Amino acid sequence: QVQLVESGGGLVQAGGSLRLSCAASGRISGYYAMGWFRQAPGKEREFVIGISWTGTKYTDSVKGRFTASRDNAKNTVYLQMNSLKPEDTAVYYCAALAPYSSNWSDVRYWGKGTLVTVSS
Repeated sequence: QVQLVESGGGLVQAGGSLRLSCAASGRISGYYAMGWFRQAPGKEREFVIGISWTGTKYTDSVKGRFTASRDNAKNTVYLQMNSLKPEDTAVYYCAALAPYSSNWSDVRYWGKGTLVTVSS
């Protein structure tokens, strides 16, 4: 099993920035694509951004504002969020795929989530 632990959520004003971190631990063997989903109040969970062996994938609403990076030595992925908008308010979940997968519709592991609130 792989455990994912997020950190870095909080309250920020519109236009501000926030950085989330997600550390993976446990039985890590091989390359795991890691990324982020989010779930706003009353809405379904949606894919935000992810890094796999095929590259980085973004959802359109965050292009130019959010970037993801990873430190393979630390099994950690980061989400840098700039120019935040109130509509970015959501619980952000870290996700990891099965080893060597790049299919973001088939998440193998989830973190518990961290709340990001953007005030107007």
